[in-house]
Amino acid sequence: MRAPTEARFWHLDEGRAVCDLCPRYCSLKPGQTGLCGVREFVGGRLVSTVYGLPAAMHVDPIEKKPLFHFLPGTRVLSFGTVGCNMRCRCCQNWSLSFGKVEPGDEFVAPDRIAAMAQREGCPSVAFTYNDPTVFAEYAIDCAIACHERGIATVTVTAGYIAAGARDALYQHIDAANVDLKSFDERGYKWLASGAKLGPVLETLEDLVKRGVWLEVTTLVIPGYNDDDASMTKQARWMVDHLGADVPLHLSAFHPDYRMKDRPRTPPATLSRLRDVARQQGIRYVYTGNVMDDEGATTFCPSCGKRLIERTWHDVRRSVLRDGATCPSCGAALAGVFEWRGGSTHGASKEEHR
Repeated sequence: MRAPTEARFWHLDEGRAVCDLCPRYCSLKPGQTGLCGVREFVGGRLVSTVYGLPAAMHVDPIEKKPLFHFLPGTRVLSFGTVGCNMRCRCCQNWSLSFGKVEPGDEFVAPDRIAAMAQREGCPSVAFTYNDPTVFAEYAIDCAIACHERGIATVTVTAGYIAAGARDALYQHIDAANVDLKSFDERGYKWLASGAKLGPVLETLEDLVKRGVWLEVTTLVIPGYNDDDASMTKQARWMVDHLGADVPLHLSAFHPDYRMKDRPRTPPATLSRLRDVARQQGIRYVYTGNVMDDEGATTFCPSCGKRLIERTWHDVRRSVLRDGATCPSCGAALAGVFEWRGGSTHGASKEEHR
């Protein structure tokens, strides 16, 4: 097995390694591993035990991330490692998030990831399945290799990342879907092993400012964040701080991991909260993990025409004109609809339309 790679985001403090990757700032004695399970203080240095070691890799529809306004209808090479810095009670991918590095795992160099995407005809690569924050060093190198081949880069993340690491990673990322678990500080702490809401909101605002195409997902959990008041507060914040064009995906919960006592989210709940979010001004609100053609459809924000119709994760029909405009009224649809191997960095929201 390949030797672990030294981490980039850490410092020494009185004989301990302090990890500067995420807001937990784990302080480790020799031999200890951070809460994420994949950053270890050994031999006088902090190492990443998952650099170059994907634990899952698939070619997916980009809509599965979910991203509905970034290269819709295309395929994305998706991969992740083991480990996670959130440790959520409701984790629906816990076999990877809480998994261990296996001795037989194959090393996959960053350029090989980019070459695989090119071979598969994927215009983008997604760092996903577990949280790419915990393999930031690998994600950065993969993103650089992808951009050298004209391939776009995507993260699917909880957004729980420290400012320095966020700057280092997201200068190489073109689109992100961030999981906003709730809009309640106590709720975050309970659900995600003491995590805080504030750093996630900072990440969301930062990504918009730096020109990364952003979409937000909230997993709607019965009895936790499925009330109108919570959604009203979240939607108002999104409009005020991110803008009305940032899409919101409301996904149905199913019982898993440490929350098997909760029922599945009724489709009617998602539809109700979709209406609440739209009433607060969010132009694009979708429902997920349920069969709901209405909730999966992109409507023109000006005239209401159906522009992109989907079934589950598949684009069934698109009537966009010239890539991103409504054929009925000429209004521009927010998003990134063409990729010529460039970068979205530095673009204003208007340039994304």
